[in-house]
Amino acid sequence: MYLNYIIKRLFGAVFVLFSISTIVFFLIHIIPGDPIEVMLGETARATDKEVLRHSLGLDLPIIQQWSLYLRGFFHFDLGTSLHSKQLVGQLLLEHISPTLILSFASLFVAIIISVPLGIVSAFYKDSILDRLSMMTAILGVSIPNFVMGPLLILIFSLWLGWFPVSGNEGVSSLILPALTLGTALAAILSRMIRSSMLEILQEDYIRSAHARGLTEFNVLVFHALRNALLPVVTILGMQLGTLLAGAVITETVFSWPGIGQLMIESIQKRDYPVVQGCVILISFTYVLVNLIADFICVSLDPRIRVDS
Repeated sequence: MYLNYIIKRLFGAVFVLFSISTIVFFLIHIIPGDPIEVMLGETARATDKEVLRHSLGLDLPIIQQWSLYLRGFFHFDLGTSLHSKQLVGQLLLEHISPTLILSFASLFVAIIISVPLGIVSAFYKDSILDRLSMMTAILGVSIPNFVMGPLLILIFSLWLGWFPVSGNEGVSSLILPALTLGTALAAILSRMIRSSMLEILQEDYIRSAHARGLTEFNVLVFHALRNALLPVVTILGMQLGTLLAGAVITETVFSWPGIGQLMIESIQKRDYPVVQGCVILISFTYVLVNLIADFICVSLDPRIRVDS
């Protein structure tokens, strides 16, 4: 039963990636803009444009370009950049490390903020602490990355001078982007932890743990929180993939040299293969993280695979 569940989820993941790659291919060719004019300029001669268009294979029918793209996709060949002539896979490898560092730093920020907030809100339900915690969570969800980023730069970089404005100059350059991404995720997780904890705290085994004389800390952390993590793991898996999508905006605001900044630059240059490669990489990571989260949930609760 468990093996059948895994096989079904893997086939679903392959289908999702294939669908995304096809949709991205046609969308990137539909949007206005000609990569040839971006490369040569509008004043270039028509013959020069046609020669370059033919050499890049952009004069072929769209269906033929799509079939060539799919052939490369299934052979793990994402093509060559129209501008730098580098392999797309090599470009992605050069930029994936900063994005992963930023994503995991943001995840760390989200966890250290959301877990205490969620526990305190659940334990002191309807108190001032609960209301303040949930107001903080709502505020974190409401402020988008493109607003939070400049605000943090204005306060901590320009006014206080504590951190660099942009770039990748070490740990100090990572703090503001990680806070920008992590606060929104922390807001979502804290509300989910609070909701799960409120349900768990009403269970009989929690009252039994109190009756056995266990300390409040042991009951909250080792009994209530542990059993409240199942829905949180699912949300965390979904939101970790969202971090990569959110990194596109955050990396642009902070000039962080990751996949997001590479994709924005490639869109401006109409560099089709690089844009497609970036989207596929983000989608693959999103699907992979959700698969891992599903498998963890199945391991924690065998009823999921039985229901499936």
